[in-house]
Amino acid sequence: MDKKKYQTDSQKDDAASICAQDADLPSSRVEGRNAVLEAFRSGRTVDRLLVQEGCKDGPIQTILREAKKRNTLVQFVDKERLNRISETKKHQGVIAQLSAYEYADVDDILAKAEESGEPPFVFLLDNIEDPHNLGAIIRTAHVAGAHGVIIPKRRAVGLTASAVKASAGAVYDIPVARVANLSQTIEQLKTRGLWFVCADMDGELMYRQKLTGPIGLVVGNEGEGVSRLVREHCDLTASIPMKGAIGSLNASAAAAVLAYEIVRQRML
Repeated sequence: MDKKKYQTDSQKDDAASICAQDADLPSSRVEGRNAVLEAFRSGRTVDRLLVQEGCKDGPIQTILREAKKRNTLVQFVDKERLNRISETKKHQGVIAQLSAYEYADVDDILAKAEESGEPPFVFLLDNIEDPHNLGAIIRTAHVAGAHGVIIPKRRAVGLTASAVKASAGAVYDIPVARVANLSQTIEQLKTRGLWFVCADMDGELMYRQKLTGPIGLVVGNEGEGVSRLVREHCDLTASIPMKGAIGSLNASAAAAVLAYEIVRQRML
């Protein structure tokens, strides 16, 4: 098993997001090789696998194969970090963070829209790393009447305990799907009649855009916004007017502003 491949695919966290994600581990984790392997084989959703750097023995390789089959985010970390977050102090070089929520399918989101008799309204989140932002956006999506939220499996936070808490329970009222490739999902949804608007500071002012019909709102991460590859698959870009010196909103605030412009236009 090539350790470098996993490191290339794993999430590139800054110090703040690492601390936020580690804070979730005590309430939703499995420690030790046998326990982690059983969690995979039992079908539990594992959001993130932490593996001690340098561990290459047979049991670890078996766990990594299971993780690869399920597209689980894998991070190689030093022993000191595992020791710090381990509750049992018997992690055996591996800790798994279990999802606090069972994900829906994209088809479930479209079915919800069909049941409502409304054109689909979907949030797509590109590499949101902060669980509190993710939870806040899901809460906004729910109260704005969106039919679902789609997040990527890799390089983004999943529905951890902190994200669920920040959603104020909205995750239990709106389907959240995880997909392997956001760009491919956008193209697939276009064949189902949706079109996509991307939040971008250099886009056309949102008040000048027609944001009606079956629509997907694409919001990027806290630092870099929507990635170039995802942005290229969107139909248009929309910006929020900025008057202050700071010149930007965080991801959850930007999502809320754009979402309610869509809501306003859908109500006309």
